[in-house]
Amino acid sequence: MKLTIKVILLVAFLSGCNTPESFDVLIKNGQIIDGSGNPSFLGDVGINADTIASIGSLENATGKLEIDATGLVVAPGFINMLSWATESLIEDGKSQSDIRQGVTLEVFGEGFSMGPLNDKMKEELLQSQGDLKFNIEWTSLGEYLEYLVKKGVSPNVASFIGATTVRINHIGYEDRVPTAEEMASMKAMVRKAMEEGALGVGSSLIYAPAFYSSTEELIELCKVASEYDGMYISHMRSEGNRILESIDELIRIADEADIRAEIYHLKMAGKNNWDKFDPVVKKIDSARSAGLSITTDMYTYTAGATGLDASMPPWVQEGGYEKWAERLKDPEIRKRVYEEMTTATDEWENLLYAAGTAENLLLVGFKNDSLRHYIGKTLAEVAKIHGKSPEETAMDLVIADGSRVGTVYFLMSEENVKKGIALPYMSFGSDAGSLAPEGVFLKSSTHPRAFGNFSRLLGKYVRDEKVIPIEEAIYKLTSLPASNLKIEKRGAIKTGYYADLALFNPNEVQDNATFEDPMQYSTGMKHVFVNGTQVLKNGEHTGATPGMVVRGPGWKKK
Repeated sequence: MKLTIKVILLVAFLSGCNTPESFDVLIKNGQIIDGSGNPSFLGDVGINADTIASIGSLENATGKLEIDATGLVVAPGFINMLSWATESLIEDGKSQSDIRQGVTLEVFGEGFSMGPLNDKMKEELLQSQGDLKFNIEWTSLGEYLEYLVKKGVSPNVASFIGATTVRINHIGYEDRVPTAEEMASMKAMVRKAMEEGALGVGSSLIYAPAFYSSTEELIELCKVASEYDGMYISHMRSEGNRILESIDELIRIADEADIRAEIYHLKMAGKNNWDKFDPVVKKIDSARSAGLSITTDMYTYTAGATGLDASMPPWVQEGGYEKWAERLKDPEIRKRVYEEMTTATDEWENLLYAAGTAENLLLVGFKNDSLRHYIGKTLAEVAKIHGKSPEETAMDLVIADGSRVGTVYFLMSEENVKKGIALPYMSFGSDAGSLAPEGVFLKSSTHPRAFGNFSRLLGKYVRDEKVIPIEEAIYKLTSLPASNLKIEKRGAIKTGYYADLALFNPNEVQDNATFEDPMQYSTGMKHVFVNGTQVLKNGEHTGATPGMVVRGPGWKKK
């Protein structure tokens, strides 16, 4: 009798061993690049719910959804370290231009963040809205991120708290030092944001009113973020004539606040500064060797994009747009602004001067319908039409449009782009919205980086020009930024990690967007999963919106 029971138990055990594993999603026969930087390997990935459940040879496994990934790379979803999809995701949560490149996490907060907002700031944001119209149903940064997720977005979302946003809350657009009481309140605002899950403090120091912030003010804000293991990330005070001094400032902030620091979109802007690449890297490497955690990110183009405000002195912009436009109507002030716009200086970042010629400024975004016919023209072309200098034309456009006017600036060298990609601590950000070539998005143009930044890395620079190996590129798109941000269970293909995955054909991945026609989707990305849900299937969006709020390490310390 006892023998019979043992036989039955043995048979049951063996039968159990032969039961094939079952998954919600089974990805088979893929070339897995797990984000670690290690060589790729052929294998399968099993997903249950929102989690990677198994990796390896799953020959006998089954899946409710099975994907044959033969010929495809299976990578972690990409992290966009500098996203301006803050408003475009409100308009269209599908995040088409980025999802079609494999981006599964959008990181916001370059100086300005979508919270916290006081009543006056909410009113200003409503008044400044261009093509994208939306109600403001939040106050804090955490509430904004939750608003996006509740509305429905395809990618995950995260944000730094903007140092500029903190300053405007307390000081407005004035050029002055905060009082001790204001400084204490500003620090409390950073503390609250960190406890809501902000990744750290972000700054953009070439723009008014951020330009008015002292190094000491930034150090004080960063000391709070450091308590929560956050990061300081900065569009530095200069990316051109004073780039070395600006890196010194960033290093000082990192040192005195005891905080990790990253340089947004590292570049040497202006031909006169192209030869500063090696001194810049030497300075960063020296700080890293001294024990500071300094990292960088970039976009994969020789042109940047911002507004015409980056061509005018910060003093004329004090007080916000209305006072800026009012000053530009004053003949005496215009004369002074013109003189400063046409004179070399180290006192502020003049991107028109750095570009060398108005032919290197491409106008891409207007708020006023009557000016949209200038989209796609250079500032030089519009100046010729008006019979005025480019500087006077820039002033006129800012007044007439009621905005800073979206502008692409050609400033960088191709050689430096390639050298930047190869830096071991470089990750990537589009510095753009996530758009679609349809509807309200067609009212303005954009920089091609909105549609091609990540595909351009994998196609042009990895496959075609072999600047870095594909495993290194995937590491810099995934595990490196996830580690820098200290976010958990993302950025790698590991058991127990969230199932954010990008499946693409390495021979086909390609950016198609150009400066002449930027609204063209990238190709070659076949399937994308966010939190285990398929958002891209055979290159087409499924309409799914499974995105979650990704919070920084401070959230657990509240």
